[in-house]
Amino acid sequence: QVQLVESGGGLVQAGGSLRPSCAVSGRTFLTTYMGWFRQAPGKERDFVAAIHWIGGMTYYGDSVKGRFTISRDNARNTVYLQMNSLKSEDTAVYYCAAGPRVQESYISWGQGTQVTVSS
Repeated sequence: QVQLVESGGGLVQAGGSLRPSCAVSGRTFLTTYMGWFRQAPGKERDFVAAIHWIGGMTYYGDSVKGRFTISRDNARNTVYLQMNSLKSEDTAVYYCAAGPRVQESYISWGQGTQVTVSS
């Protein structure tokens, strides 16, 4: 089992930046992909980005391409989501997850971190 703890959310004005992080612990050798998802009030949870834990290949949802960057530091067992040019529609709870595939079948989830973008 893998444990995930997010941090680094907050309140930012539109056009600003944030970089939430996700600390990974436990049986990290079982991790194939690390992903970020988000859920806004009254909406379904959406895929944001994913990264292959070993190879570093990255994948993005259409709404964040060119603005968000996912990265990982294997030595620190941490995954980051650099969010630039934030928009009000990026407001959501952001969740870190670990699993065997890019956009589905995630097994372990963090508790989430709130990101609020004011217009």
